[in-house]
Amino acid sequence: MKIIIAGAYAIGSYLATLLTRTHEDITIIDDDEEAIDSLSQDLDVLTINASPISIKALRTIGIDDADLFIAVTKDQEVNMCACALAKSLGARQTVAKVEEYEYANEGNHDILQRMGIDSVIYPEMLAAQDIINGLKMSWVRQRWDVHGGALVMLGIKLRETCEILNRPLKELCGPDDPYHIVAIKRGNETIIPGGNDVLAAYDLAYFMTTQKCIPHVRRIVGKEKYADVSNVMIMGGGKTAVRTAHIMPEYMKYKIFEIDPQRCETLNDILPHTSQYVINGDARDTSLLIEEGIRGTQAFVALTGSSETNILACLTAKRNGVRKTVAVVENMDYVDMAESLDIGTIINKKTIAASRIYEMMLEGKASNVRYLMQARADVAEFTAQPDSRITKKRIFELGLPKGITLGGLVRNGEGMLISGGTQIQPGDIVMVFCHNTDMKRIEKLFL
Repeated sequence: MKIIIAGAYAIGSYLATLLTRTHEDITIIDDDEEAIDSLSQDLDVLTINASPISIKALRTIGIDDADLFIAVTKDQEVNMCACALAKSLGARQTVAKVEEYEYANEGNHDILQRMGIDSVIYPEMLAAQDIINGLKMSWVRQRWDVHGGALVMLGIKLRETCEILNRPLKELCGPDDPYHIVAIKRGNETIIPGGNDVLAAYDLAYFMTTQKCIPHVRRIVGKEKYADVSNVMIMGGGKTAVRTAHIMPEYMKYKIFEIDPQRCETLNDILPHTSQYVINGDARDTSLLIEEGIRGTQAFVALTGSSETNILACLTAKRNGVRKTVAVVENMDYVDMAESLDIGTIINKKTIAASRIYEMMLEGKASNVRYLMQARADVAEFTAQPDSRITKKRIFELGLPKGITLGGLVRNGEGMLISGGTQIQPGDIVMVFCHNTDMKRIEKLFL
């Protein structure tokens, strides 16, 4: 597949890193010479220092036979214009990163398609959805629903109160048990567990289960005393905060702390009025937080543009008794530090956006692709096609590549867990967990 990426920053550079694992034909174009030079030193990809809205430059890099053109520069208008040009010059599919919600609104999809923009990526909306998923289950670090929730993967930080520590998984996760452990993050290591592996305190364990068995998982990991979230404090009133507020469940009340008084006025005008308060103040001020009731708040969400500020603010919230904290950490160098400080749920918009774009490359047989940043692994739903290799043998006979776990499947709308003796059937939707493995190799099993 020939892929052209316009934009050598954040999402573009991360996406290029992701795609080099699949050995695609990748070209990156950007008019920032310094960014292009830096990327060319780090990655084995073709780079060109030119404007992505230059017709001459697009023709030079072979836009007429590009399978996918992805515009993720810092400028929304450049992205949309570049996609329109790329499409008119022959690119098969185009994707533009946008900064305004109106362009991500489904009602405007036909207008954008007529312009030559096949799909849009709105990172703030994707991040907001992840934030809300995290808030709905205060005791879970990450939640990932398969096929609308028929199966659920839960990333849970284990404490000493967990009753299944230090026991071989073969005693815990048999064919008839209501959950499977698909991965374990221990320190800086991600483990795809076997039957003799055990869970230890402070592991981040990834459980695959069904909706009805979530209460059982909650009990055995010792999280029943975690209060459900009904009050949320949000630090930073930017676009991610706005989108989060708009999709917040009605039973949750929230307060947004914003330093800029003019932005506060704007927030008061555009946010739903039923359950919100906008406070002009600095959420790093502990006395202000106490005055506004942080000790009676179940969740704190830090959404400023500074990763360091968000991490420190979450630490302050934890010291004041808040159990559920969420931090946007855009600087990848700080992700491991945030995890080691036990921050809670970590959101990175560029990895979320890159995962959504990566999904578009998997020929329609994969959906709901997500990169689990803390585990450094990918998860996705794959649909088994008639006569595909995955349907020919039972799981234990397939010889799956190392680093792959099939966590569960959905058949006729019903979620079920997978064991070694499971036989995948055509039409089954299968949850796949990949660590240090090219997902393209997995895709071939389902075609």
